[in-house]
Amino acid sequence: MALRTPQQYRASLQDERVIYYKGERVHDLATHPVLRVAVQHACIDYEMAEDPRYHDLAVAHDPQTGEEISRYYALPRTSDDLLKRSQLIETATGLGRTLVVLIKEIGTDALMALHVVARRMDTALHTDYLSRVRQFYQYCAQNDLALAVAQTDVKGDRSLGPSQQIHPDYYLRIVEERPDGIVVRGAKIHTSVLTNANEVIVLPTRNLSEADRDYAVAFAIPVNTPGLKMICSPYGAPRAGGHDHPITSQHKMMETLTVFDDVFVPRERVFLQKEWQFAGDLAKTFVEFHRFTAISYKLPLTDALVGAAQLIAEYNGLTRAGHIREKITRLIAYTQTLRALTVQAAQQCTIAEEGLAVPSPLLVNIAKLHFAEHYHQMLAYLQDISGGILVTAPGEEDLRNPETGPFIEKYLGGKAGVSAADRLRALSMISELTSSDFGGYQAVLAIHAEGSIEAEKLTIHREYDFRPSLALAKYIAGLSD
Repeated sequence: MALRTPQQYRASLQDERVIYYKGERVHDLATHPVLRVAVQHACIDYEMAEDPRYHDLAVAHDPQTGEEISRYYALPRTSDDLLKRSQLIETATGLGRTLVVLIKEIGTDALMALHVVARRMDTALHTDYLSRVRQFYQYCAQNDLALAVAQTDVKGDRSLGPSQQIHPDYYLRIVEERPDGIVVRGAKIHTSVLTNANEVIVLPTRNLSEADRDYAVAFAIPVNTPGLKMICSPYGAPRAGGHDHPITSQHKMMETLTVFDDVFVPRERVFLQKEWQFAGDLAKTFVEFHRFTAISYKLPLTDALVGAAQLIAEYNGLTRAGHIREKITRLIAYTQTLRALTVQAAQQCTIAEEGLAVPSPLLVNIAKLHFAEHYHQMLAYLQDISGGILVTAPGEEDLRNPETGPFIEKYLGGKAGVSAADRLRALSMISELTSSDFGGYQAVLAIHAEGSIEAEKLTIHREYDFRPSLALAKYIAGLSD
């Protein structure tokens, strides 16, 4: 069963997992008014494999068996592999109307990092983690599983390390070691797609010291494992009505506070057990893969900003206005710079342990920094082009009401040939992208998702090779080396 149907994916979620939404236990994802939208959204990755238009992009072949598998599970060996993965992520996100699917993307990022770091640990410490990682990877690939990743600890006092916290469980830790496995306790936050995943991979979030060795842990468990509890964020609940809410009426990604209440992890599912020296390496290696995923799924969002700006400018008859053209030009430069950096990050990859192609960390972080630092200004350009009607327009119900609809059609149309209904649909789309709960969600993600702006700056400075630049500066200045 190397490829699952959407129906098989949906059926796999009926397993008594423990989910809470707005204070109440969720017993059925298929009927819950919010979580069912997240399940529907996640089906995009499974639907693409069945769609002739996307099959060749979404499906690869297992190099050992020749069997068809999801391309997400095809370990990248070359820059071309990375480019195809990026294209798949971009296409799926476009089908999600700018919301990333992430149901396989993030989990396979973690699997790649585990392959690389497990090899390093086995070489340095004579452990046997790589065989466990390979076994788990094959299990996921052959069963086409949906994977989530829990990495970010709740942290408590950010100025202190894990073992220095007043509350010992502010970071996830090992509380018991057994011959057959470990028991962990703590919580992770910002856990995306976990409510409708099959498995969760848990990774450390930072460098650790020897005093923090109990917090050096990585593992994978089924989502319905006893003691695992998910407390959902209610932010950005789906809205009814495709006219006023073309994105959130159909697409949703759940975020959870994930509690590990003395959860047992079998020995074969443990990938890091108190080897504190490698906690930071694993966290960093995951980020190198996941930020490449991030800049890939930002592309449909930035493309949508360009298209929305041009569309509403045409509807309003303003395509020849100088300041409108200038703002749209800046939007074009913004998104095309991001796309060029994404492609170059793949083309300038390096080959790491296990023969995996790793996107250029320098270019990935420059791309992510470019996206994050300028995103809010791009929203401002689009809002400026669109006008205040983004937040003052009547809704779909008023348009349909025979008593008010004629007035709306009469007064809110655009240039000749543009009906009020079409103009309001375009404005509703722009409102969702820039001024709704969904727009706020995307704006916060721009700053914090996949690592903060400061983390990206630190990585850029660390990864940049100053030697050629210094040599050139010394040559120009007439200084000896």
